[in-house]
Amino acid sequence: MNVTYQSTRSAATKVTASQAILKGLADDGGLFVPDQIPQLDVSLDQIAKMSYQETAYEVMKLFLTDFTEDELKSCINRAYDDKFDTKEIAPLVEKAGAYYLELFHGATIAFKDMALSILPHLLTTSAKKNHITNEIVILTATSGDTGKAALAGFADVEGTSIIVFYPKNGVSKIQERQMVTQKGANTKVVGITGNFDDAQSGVKAMFNNKELAAAMDAKGYQFSSANSINIGRLVPQVVYYVYAYTRLLGAGTVAEGEPVNFVVPTGNFGNILAAFYAKNMGIPVGKLICASNENKVLYDFFDTGVYDRNREFVLTSSPSMDILISSNLERLIYRIAGEDAAKTKEMMDALSADGKYTLTEEMKAQLADFVGGWSSEEKTAAEIKRVYDATGYVMDTHTAVASAVYKEYKDRTGDETKTVIASTASPYKFATSVMTAIDAKYEGMDDFALIDELSKVSGVSIPQAVEEIRSAPVLHDTVCETEDMQKTVETILGL
Repeated sequence: MNVTYQSTRSAATKVTASQAILKGLADDGGLFVPDQIPQLDVSLDQIAKMSYQETAYEVMKLFLTDFTEDELKSCINRAYDDKFDTKEIAPLVEKAGAYYLELFHGATIAFKDMALSILPHLLTTSAKKNHITNEIVILTATSGDTGKAALAGFADVEGTSIIVFYPKNGVSKIQERQMVTQKGANTKVVGITGNFDDAQSGVKAMFNNKELAAAMDAKGYQFSSANSINIGRLVPQVVYYVYAYTRLLGAGTVAEGEPVNFVVPTGNFGNILAAFYAKNMGIPVGKLICASNENKVLYDFFDTGVYDRNREFVLTSSPSMDILISSNLERLIYRIAGEDAAKTKEMMDALSADGKYTLTEEMKAQLADFVGGWSSEEKTAAEIKRVYDATGYVMDTHTAVASAVYKEYKDRTGDETKTVIASTASPYKFATSVMTAIDAKYEGMDDFALIDELSKVSGVSIPQAVEEIRSAPVLHDTVCETEDMQKTVETILGL
């Protein structure tokens, strides 16, 4: 079965998977979506006996139908190798009445590694398939984790270069240090004086700038994206939900056909959308619980049917979720609008012009799979301490948002369905927030001293990703105003 991709904003656009991966964003500003969500063609019992790499092939072959078996398996095997510090790639850990799906065992200790380890291979394979001779410039905005994972994935990859914009004062010290010490002749990191939404809007504007595209083409460059708007990011994320369910099935924890709930800490909506796609492929899923921090635009959306970004932007201890424009939600809007591109475009235009849009009652009725929840800074810190005191397990701030939302949901509903919480980052990335939540005595300590303390209290050795930045020199120190982002890119590329 051949799956093609079209834009959420124009029914006329039809491309192959490799073309969608190369472009990142459709020419009309829409996101690429598959013309159908394929069904798994092997049984869940069979997948339960497979490795992560084999599971990835069974899922991804159904979406990336213009890749040969050899091409796809080569991409998978090069991505999910000893860069990950565990053979399972994404282990499930049972603690405090839930199953934590640890997605942070890759090179940069965050869930973005799960997709960004494979995206460079998918992208360079796509370029060859489509006879691209231009250098591919990966242009990305990050709220903290995508940036480092993308930089690590694309560093010194032939035929590519990468430019990452991040909010200068909107990421953790460890996140920033991971980015600004990144090696690689083809890597550039730029801080901006605005927030993540400003960075993302600036990147999208450059993607949609036809004059810039022409000037780049004349110099032998073309843009692609490593953000979660790229379908090459989303498809690999579907894999770990299939993997998580089949591990529970294989262990006899759930019976065949028994549903599980997934709780996902959510900012840009791609991670929970991947769980929705897994459900539509045939994974028995009960509720998809969308967990927000104090930037609770998604909670309000699920509660009211109105998406409204006109609100104060809050800097929290879970900065990767400090987002008011959830780009991937557009893919869900397209789906619940009956795959009506004109209707989707109208709503996205309203978001652009007025900062909000409202669902129809028919659209709202199709969101029954989703439950919204949010956690305050106080509740998030309390959840880190609660789970640590009860079990000795230390989680990061984003995972704690999800864990707190799940506890509140379970207390409120009495839902005893077995539940998987997406654990999206290592606590080492947010050592200050994590350690001060465990005990106030850690307040005021130096970041790296806290990391040593975290190792003692958790019993988990310090990841290589953290050790290597202790003494690494700063290689990127450019900072620009939001309005100067394009000028900065033009300077970097010598346009």
